[in-house]
Amino acid sequence: MKNSYYKTTKRIADISEDYHEWLSLARDHDDNIGLTEWKNEKFSEHYDYEEIQQRLQKLRSFRKGEDNHGLLFTLNEGIHGNMGGIGNAKLYTKALSGTKQLIIDYVDEVADSISYIADLDHSEITFEEKIDFFRRASHCFGRTALMLSGGGQLGHFHMGVLKAMISNDLLPNVISGSSAGSIFTALVGTYSLTDLKQYFNPTNLMVEVEREKGLLSRLLKKRGSVRIDHVRESIERNIPDLTFQEAFERTGRYINISIAPHESYQKSRLLNAIASPNVMIRSAVMASCAIPGIFPPVTLSAKNKNGKVVPYLPSRKWVDGSMTNDLPSKRLTRLFGVNHFVVSLTNPVILPFVRDAPIQNEWWRAASQLSSALIKETTQFNYTIAKPFFKYWPKLAVAANGINSIVQQYYHGDINIVADFSVVKPAHLLSSLTYEEIAALITNGEKATWPKLERLRVSTKIARTLDRILSDYEKDEIQHATKSLST
Repeated sequence: MKNSYYKTTKRIADISEDYHEWLSLARDHDDNIGLTEWKNEKFSEHYDYEEIQQRLQKLRSFRKGEDNHGLLFTLNEGIHGNMGGIGNAKLYTKALSGTKQLIIDYVDEVADSISYIADLDHSEITFEEKIDFFRRASHCFGRTALMLSGGGQLGHFHMGVLKAMISNDLLPNVISGSSAGSIFTALVGTYSLTDLKQYFNPTNLMVEVEREKGLLSRLLKKRGSVRIDHVRESIERNIPDLTFQEAFERTGRYINISIAPHESYQKSRLLNAIASPNVMIRSAVMASCAIPGIFPPVTLSAKNKNGKVVPYLPSRKWVDGSMTNDLPSKRLTRLFGVNHFVVSLTNPVILPFVRDAPIQNEWWRAASQLSSALIKETTQFNYTIAKPFFKYWPKLAVAANGINSIVQQYYHGDINIVADFSVVKPAHLLSSLTYEEIAALITNGEKATWPKLERLRVSTKIARTLDRILSDYEKDEIQHATKSLST
């Protein structure tokens, strides 16, 4: 049944023109084989349906009876992302068109109750009580981050993923990217939502693909390797010349770009508006795309206090971020309170070993985990044994460091959107692509995202509601403080 879920979602995506058609066909499928009945049944061994039912009834009762302090107290009891196990992935791989209706009703009621508290007159619940509650609730519930992996020319798959999220207003506010993923992270982190919707409009997007094709067509008539000047020209054409802080002030999104050190004994970095506010985003993207042995390492640039662009850490050079921190989940957790990860995975080094569908058989799952652990341990052991001899072969040391770092990384999130090689041959990942190949990658990314959207919508609705309310309240707080100072 589990394997058929993934096969059916792909089959329906292949015959659908857009998400609305996909969702309609998915609902028809669920109706025809009895899964709509499963959605309407409260029972499942995968979550505490009794607790969720009780909490839903309490919230509805307090709101209907206008017991505002009782409602606030009840909300305080349980604002976290996996209440009663409602985030269990198994609840989202049964029906194609969603999950248990009880879970959807509960999430909707929590979001509506939070909005109800926010809209109450301050004489009912004071402004200070409200904003304290919203801040604590946001901290406890956590955030969702979208992580875009490296992947050479497969990175165009990310554009389809982003298109699906943006057109459905589900783009997370925390986004990371490495190597090819850094280009698209920078793109969505430097434009307003209105501009992004225009950019990812199907007609305009094909115009952008045509421009990309024109850029790449300046190579040899035969398929040739992408050169660094073409990467630079594409970055300068698509990404505004902003610092990370300027981009955050423009969009409110926390974008993060991974870079790896070119020199030994240095640590990788995650560049963003908190850790490196004055760094120029274009230089960060160039560094993250500097594949060792293909493109030269990059020195970062930043704006000084006078607004002049100057070298940043001029004695250091940086290379491809996917070498050491393709999916920087730990750092995002520490910096932004992220506890829910969506991964768009295009890294060709590990794609052959990654499945979109989780392994359902317990024996196969145990075997898969054991084999993965053995590979990591064996690679680390061999690396440790060989390390003393690297001083005699510096180039071998660089290669071994890269291989060991790639193997030791973790390449999964809570929601995984996985590319494949069906459109682009592995040998062409660093080559110029045709218009048809780029368009097909974008389409594949979009279609691969459609089956994930309902889960993403349900799992992020409460956090999105809190973010919206906090943004409005903090603006009010600033205005109130400004008025107090002026009087």
